[in-house]
Amino acid sequence: MPTVSLLLTFFAMNYRRLLVLHALLLGLQLSASAQIKLSKLGDILKTTLPKTTTTSPSGSTGTGSLTQQEAAQGLREALSQGISKGTDQASKQDGFYLNRLIRIPFPADAQRVANTLRSIGLGSQVDRFELTLNRGAEDAAKSAKPIFLAAIKSLTFKDVWGILTGEKDAATNYLKRTTTEQLTTAFRPIIQQSLDKVGATKYYTDLTTRYNRIPLVTPVQTDLNQYATGKAIDGLFTLVAQEEANIRENPVARTTDLLKRVFGRK
Repeated sequence: MPTVSLLLTFFAMNYRRLLVLHALLLGLQLSASAQIKLSKLGDILKTTLPKTTTTSPSGSTGTGSLTQQEAAQGLREALSQGISKGTDQASKQDGFYLNRLIRIPFPADAQRVANTLRSIGLGSQVDRFELTLNRGAEDAAKSAKPIFLAAIKSLTFKDVWGILTGEKDAATNYLKRTTTEQLTTAFRPIIQQSLDKVGATKYYTDLTTRYNRIPLVTPVQTDLNQYATGKAIDGLFTLVAQEEANIRENPVARTTDLLKRVFGRK
């Protein structure tokens, strides 16, 4: 009996120690298992998560995923570049007149005036009018840039995504939708002033007056301002579309790191 009593006393004294030891062993086992699982999870994340954008001390960016802000900024930068080049080109002397794509011809609905006047020896006056008509458009083109740039500032993320994933003229079409009405309103008085300044209005009035005096002809009443305004705006959009396509397709035209990242991605 004393032996049994001693044994019971021994177990009672060491029972708590055994429980603590068991808990420690169990904890070590769970910790090792957790480390293995975390290690595997880390490997999985490394292979599946996209790389983050890094910036070097020189300011150049890495090849990570683009944020919405970066995409929007890159698109605005591209549009601003295209608009600046397009309007600068159009506003130079002969920017319209010597460019076959945007040169403004004699009004189509008054073409019979030009043909008739040429046939009676007044071709030089017709040519002079066409020159001054294009000079007026070149002069008015200077005011287009701030209107375009204001439209760029109102781009939404939906607009940005649609343009970046759209056709090569998606940005130009966006500008047409959002600025044509404003450009037309702003351009009409500027075009009129420019046409008057270079003498186009006077030449056109003289030509049509002479034509309308010819017996049996149908009098011409073309709205010269409306015609010139529409043609000038169409010409500007043509030049902007060229610049947009150039940035999308020609890596050399992407003059900044952001443009290279935004338009260099497939």
